[in-house]
Amino acid sequence: MRADRLVSLVLLLRQRGRLSAATLARELEVSTRTVLRDIEALSAAGVPVHAERGRHGGFALLPGFRTELTGLSHDEALALLVAGSRRGAQAFGLGPALASAMRKVVDALPESYRTTAAGAVQRLLIDPQTDLLSRRLVPDEVPDAVVAEVRRAVFAGHKLRIHYAAVDQTPKWRTVDPIGLVTVRDQGYLLATRSGADRTYRLSRIVAAEELTEPAQRPDQVDLDWAWQERSTQFRTGGDQVSVLVRVNPARREDLVGTALAVRTEETDADGWVRLEVTFQDPRHAEWALWQLATNAEALAPQWLRTSLRSRAASIAARYEASS
Repeated sequence: MRADRLVSLVLLLRQRGRLSAATLARELEVSTRTVLRDIEALSAAGVPVHAERGRHGGFALLPGFRTELTGLSHDEALALLVAGSRRGAQAFGLGPALASAMRKVVDALPESYRTTAAGAVQRLLIDPQTDLLSRRLVPDEVPDAVVAEVRRAVFAGHKLRIHYAAVDQTPKWRTVDPIGLVTVRDQGYLLATRSGADRTYRLSRIVAAEELTEPAQRPDQVDLDWAWQERSTQFRTGGDQVSVLVRVNPARREDLVGTALAVRTEETDADGWVRLEVTFQDPRHAEWALWQLATNAEALAPQWLRTSLRSRAASIAARYEASS
């Protein structure tokens, strides 16, 4: 770990010039005292780093010093920088490692490419934290110690004990055979088997984890994309699914279809509205989806859904009724 930190320290000084000990400590996520010890170690190893005193002082490398990292073209480095801007690494607890790797990628570029690559990355934004309606996309937060233990078990092929808090349930210990890790819209998942049955665990619901020494029972090769599609299909076809007959304004058809699990039938009425039979995961899902469309949709069946939506609308109307 210290060797990686020393390389990162050199690369920071290479790319940004003179930096104070406090700035280096913040970038490397260590104490100022650790930075000073690392500076001494670099000097002893022959790296030409020196201190500049004064109000704007700090540490800097002698002009012309560079590390020997070669083999990357401009486009190759840019591709890595773009990939590195995605937040999947955060979901798997690899954020600090990614930052260090990106510094090495930038330093690997020839001098003539470095400025243009940095400028190009500034003009690319991948997965912003809010959408066009300013709805904030909040990523899952998973303790570093938990995700590190899960990651080690996945890569080592060992069994894993997890203290898992399923929805509306008290956390319980489970021993699983980890298969792989998946991140979807800033939410991390562990794909595993338990007693031979497929299981999917959300990382943010793992309270604690412990890698075991016993080998996991799993195939040597895995197609994670196929496995995820299988899990998705199981999710969509499980639970207390409900079928709903609905009329929707054609301008909002995609909004409805995008929230449904499946479309069973579809036809166009004489007035241009679209009549569909769609499937939702459960009654709450159906009510939520239809409520979002307000007067742009009408649930025709089942009756319990019409009654529920009418009751909700009546409650809202009563809330905003003018006082006498």
